[in-house]
Amino acid sequence: MKILVTNDDGVQAPGLLALAQAMRQLGAVTVLAPDRNWSASGHVKTMERPLRVRETHLADGSAAFSSDGAPSDCVALALLGVLNEKYDLVVSGINPNANIGHDVTYSGTVTAAMEAVIAEVPGLAVSLDSPPEHGLLDYGPAARVALRVATQAMQQGLPAGILLNLNVPYLQDDQFKGLLITRQGLRVYRDALDARKDPRGRAYYWIGGDAPTGIAEDGTDFGALAAGYISLTPLHLDLTARAAIPTLQNWPWS
Repeated sequence: MKILVTNDDGVQAPGLLALAQAMRQLGAVTVLAPDRNWSASGHVKTMERPLRVRETHLADGSAAFSSDGAPSDCVALALLGVLNEKYDLVVSGINPNANIGHDVTYSGTVTAAMEAVIAEVPGLAVSLDSPPEHGLLDYGPAARVALRVATQAMQQGLPAGILLNLNVPYLQDDQFKGLLITRQGLRVYRDALDARKDPRGRAYYWIGGDAPTGIAEDGTDFGALAAGYISLTPLHLDLTARAAIPTLQNWPWS
């Protein structure tokens, strides 16, 4: 089995190293990840400039590749054949923060897995729900959970067009209460505009504010994490609001 590992935090991120090391127990791993941080980049496809791929090494000395493109670019490049390999699975992460609720539309981690699904390759996104103030993170438990989920996904087979969004509480292996299959919950953003002036008096802006929270409803990704469970959410790219179709059809179009 051949596995492509990527992320949105950059090829040298420790979460990617932990994930690549875990996935080597399942198959042959190739790493192709961005050469810089693309957090909250969303689903990007670079069309107006050339993309470059360079050889590099991870902190454990293993070979890897980096690109100046976004996470979804990295997946597209690999699946289109830039490395002359065919892949059975794409795994993205480990992101140092949870990707739940509406986060999935912003997340480079999740949209890298979406790019895999578009190419009809199974995709798994892996994120760690780390504490707000943290130093060096322990990615080991999340990596081991990711290996378990990836193994099951490949043994059981994912339905076509489905990717898995895995969020792991920041706990040790023996502290997890279990794994729940969840739906997207409600993320509560607390963004605020920070307006400033540069030395020449020109306005510029940061989007700031406090860290997002969520509503801990049973059956949701946020609810599972808040209760100490691993959250596994199946996602697809069909965003059609089917319940709204009859309403729109009844509008006076003629």
